[in-house]
Amino acid sequence: MTNARTLLKLAGAAVALGLLASPAQAQRDPAYQAAREAGQVGEKMDGYLGIVGAETPALRAMVNDLNNRRRAVYAEQAQANNATLEEYAFTAGCLAISRTVPGEMYQAYSTGTWTARTSAAPDRDPRCP
Repeated sequence: MTNARTLLKLAGAAVALGLLASPAQAQRDPAYQAAREAGQVGEKMDGYLGIVGAETPALRAMVNDLNNRRRAVYAEQAQANNATLEEYAFTAGCLAISRTVPGEMYQAYSTGTWTARTSAAPDRDPRCP
């Protein structure tokens, strides 16, 4: 994929821009916040949101909209940082997962399954910055 130095550079750019300070803060949609708190959506390793459990048309539409917005930001920042969209999205996913709080869902690295965050560090890809 990429080397650790590139991932750290991308992580620094994302943090400096405040893009990943908190997914809930970055996407102030009350429906998103409610779905996140209810464990209906979670952070995926690829930098995008996923639906946990039963999907509804409204939930799918919301996740698609938020993922499209994320993709646009990732594409812009990837270009600005001489990275690929996939590299930037991966780094964003690493950071988003690391910033989940206990009870929020994320895609665990070792199993690829949805996992509720505990007080322990999340199970992230070892390539994460």
